[in-house]
Amino acid sequence: MNKALHALVYVILAVSVAALYFEYNLYGKKELLKDRNRQLEDCLVTLSKTIEKADPAKPVTVPEARKDVSQIEAKAVESPETENLLEDYPVQLEEQNLEKLNWGDKERVQSRNLYKLDGEGNKIPDAANPGDFVKKGPGTAQELLDKIVDRAKAQQTALNNTRAELANVRGKLEKLVSDFNKLPPEMRQDKITIEEKKKQIEELEAKKAELEDNIGKLKTQIEDLNTEIKSVKEELQASKDETEAVREDLAKEKKKTDHLQKIIREMNARLQGGQGQTSAGTNVTAGNKGKIVDINTTLMFAVVEFTDDAMKELLGPERNGVLPQIEMGIRRKGFNGPAGEFVGRVRLRQCVAGKNFVIADVLGDWQQAVAQKGDDVFSE
Repeated sequence: MNKALHALVYVILAVSVAALYFEYNLYGKKELLKDRNRQLEDCLVTLSKTIEKADPAKPVTVPEARKDVSQIEAKAVESPETENLLEDYPVQLEEQNLEKLNWGDKERVQSRNLYKLDGEGNKIPDAANPGDFVKKGPGTAQELLDKIVDRAKAQQTALNNTRAELANVRGKLEKLVSDFNKLPPEMRQDKITIEEKKKQIEELEAKKAELEDNIGKLKTQIEDLNTEIKSVKEELQASKDETEAVREDLAKEKKKTDHLQKIIREMNARLQGGQGQTSAGTNVTAGNKGKIVDINTTLMFAVVEFTDDAMKELLGPERNGVLPQIEMGIRRKGFNGPAGEFVGRVRLRQCVAGKNFVIADVLGDWQQAVAQKGDDVFSE
């Protein structure tokens, strides 16, 4: 029994010596971990002072830098067309001195909490990992690390956007400089043109003075011409009076001529009626007999081209009879007058020997419309 007890004492003594050795070594590691943790805490607190707490708010109003894009023409434009070069410019990227995270002792203490604790300060088991505890969520060090990583990513995104916008603005600036550099040569050329125009204006002014002198001379000549024109007008008026008298005489002569033509027609009718020959026209059948091929609306006569059968009915089978002074109707297909297709009437007066042409008088009393070439002549 004593031997066993002695052995147990020696074993305990050996374990104690080993434990003392490990405790000594662990104490040095503990100080190392403590100093390292303190260093990490200080780094996180310092880093939080450089990380922006939130993104800058996008402004309600868009900045404007309007560029005139209207076509350049030789005329004044009261309201030129413009475009805003900063329409899509993210002006919020220019905002400075944004609020930082600025962690303090509260966050320093939270950074030491590896596990999430309940209301009684106990660690909460992780249902997804049996045997382990929840290491994420409010109050844990992971919450602070996630927050600072998210804000660092957002700040990096803002930095990249700023770089991209700088490149975009540089491109617009280069284009503006290129457009501006085109102006000086044009302005120099315009200045040369202006000087040339000034010289031309001076020459024109001299010509103007010369022309004004000539105008004065011409005015005197115009006054003399006006006097002559007045005299000519008086002579012209006298000529007009004489012309009017001549017209009246011509009108009287025309009336006499018309009266004589009427007498001649009546005499021809009497002569043809007294030749003693038989007229075959009394037996003309009803229907279309011919067409008007020419008409004179002033002298009221028409030239009618009859068919061969119609000429035989009018002059006889041998076509040697006397043309009867009969009346025939005129109609036009498709004409819609007071009497339908009826246009008027003609009276046969004289035929052309060996031809189917007959000269006929247009009877004004029967006229429903002005007869035309192509109108049908029919017998009732």
